[in-house]
Amino acid sequence: MINRWWIIAGALSIHMCLGALYAWSAFTPELIDPSGPYAFSAQQTQGVFSLGIMCVAIMAVVSGRLQEKISPRALAVCGGLLLGLGYILGGLFGKTFFWQMVFIGLMGGSGSGMAYVIPLAVGIKWFPDKKGLVTGLVVAGYGSGAIIWVKSAGSWFNLLDILDFFSLGGVQSVFILYGLIYLALVLIGSLFMVNPPQGWVPKGFSPPKHSDANASAEGNIAFESAEMLKTPQFYMVFFTFFLSSMAGMMVIGCIKLFGIDILSTKGIDPLAASYIAGTAMAWYAVFNGLGRILWGSFSDRIGRRLSLFLLCIFQSMIMFFFFKLGGTHAGLIASACFIGFNYGGVYALFPAITADYFGNTTVGKNYGWVFLASGLSGIAGPQIAGYFKDAAIASGTGIDAWATSFMIASAGCLIAAIVVLFNRPPLQKKSLAS
Repeated sequence: MINRWWIIAGALSIHMCLGALYAWSAFTPELIDPSGPYAFSAQQTQGVFSLGIMCVAIMAVVSGRLQEKISPRALAVCGGLLLGLGYILGGLFGKTFFWQMVFIGLMGGSGSGMAYVIPLAVGIKWFPDKKGLVTGLVVAGYGSGAIIWVKSAGSWFNLLDILDFFSLGGVQSVFILYGLIYLALVLIGSLFMVNPPQGWVPKGFSPPKHSDANASAEGNIAFESAEMLKTPQFYMVFFTFFLSSMAGMMVIGCIKLFGIDILSTKGIDPLAASYIAGTAMAWYAVFNGLGRILWGSFSDRIGRRLSLFLLCIFQSMIMFFFFKLGGTHAGLIASACFIGFNYGGVYALFPAITADYFGNTTVGKNYGWVFLASGLSGIAGPQIAGYFKDAAIASGTGIDAWATSFMIASAGCLIAAIVVLFNRPPLQKKSLAS
């Protein structure tokens, strides 16, 4: 039998590439440059990002349902093909906003969503004894992979522009390069996406027999999606996921634009401000990955509910002060680290919460429905920031418009923390035959 830790290695290889959209801020300054070949508006750049995030969420539902008919390995391969080809075609033909929406947002996002749930579902089945830790490790690749894509993008822009790669310029050339890398790594990782034999459990592990802080009922309980969607707990989990992830989504989409704006008003040269903002993006990605591992592990010890409550409170506080803190080099980077850490935790906690509340064996199909909340937050967060940014340009308001976006995100996290206090695991609904 395969060593179950190889499953995690394959999952990391896949998720590292699926987090491609997390590097989107690296492209936005090039895309909105009025003297450049694209001259997109800020809201248009956020539109590509938002469509991609929404497609990830929708396809996660589709993929979860398809797992009953198609092997996890085949679904992961299909996702990798869509993602890689989306970026390659986006590089070849993405000179306009429309085609970037189609290839990067729609096609790339759909590929990412098709493969997203697979490593989580397979990982939880191989590690029922370490759900928080393993979901954290798997999704850490999704967040931390962006470190590579963010930090290397600037260098590739210049190099590929000089080499006149396909006469496409830096941005589109990087799309092609990244597409080839994503395609290769996802296909390699998919080789390890196999479920354990039916009835298999880790040596020495006994499923919990009674409800506890982390589980709704016996270890063999499973809610089918139709049953789950009838519970109030699902909608509370969904609403909390939406609000708690909106702040992180907003910052992913706008941190470089905000960093350049705010630091430039403090007397920092725009080029230096761009470099600092890029560094903040990279540190955001680092702590995004760390947060997924540490919050997941932490929740195995103190419970998912308390962990999520603390996370939402911390995120609300940092978003409240982000506009002021972001006005300095150190403050922008420190804030990015803290926001990224908490945001990463969201994606470690909710797969485990879904398994705790609605069953380990059905988490693949059920988490897709929960994950739709992430897609909605991927629209709401970046679009709110893009709207106020464009409105500020049109009205001459200045950088103060950024503060409104961050206050909205802060309030959302606070509301999420309150909802967490009232949510409890559902009662036992259905036992699976062993």
